[in-house]
Amino acid sequence: MYQTESWGSYMPARTSLGDPLERIGRLASENAVVIFSISSCCMCHAIKRLFCGMGVNPTVYELDEDPRGKEMEKALMRLLGSSSAVPVVFIGGKLVGAMDRVMASHINGTLVPLLKEAGALWL
Repeated sequence: MYQTESWGSYMPARTSLGDPLERIGRLASENAVVIFSISSCCMCHAIKRLFCGMGVNPTVYELDEDPRGKEMEKALMRLLGSSSAVPVVFIGGKLVGAMDRVMASHINGTLVPLLKEAGALWL
């Protein structure tokens, strides 16, 4: 596991055989806040900044650094029903969604209670 101060935990997604959606579900449920990202994506950067700015230490899986990242990216697109796969955020093992859903939750005040319930925020 790689630790960085600015983005939380960067973990290489472990290799496992099987369905990419099962793998995503397993990885998403292992930590309070999980972000599937691509290292060069500006929206991914913004979502990581949002969580870190709130004092949350997300686990980030950079799909472009994973040998099976393309498969996972396609599975995330299917899951979201979207042409863009990242960023995708899971809180407490539950899919929150992409940037638009996370920002809407932040603006309408439902993001902080989700983070508290998942044990990612103690304020």
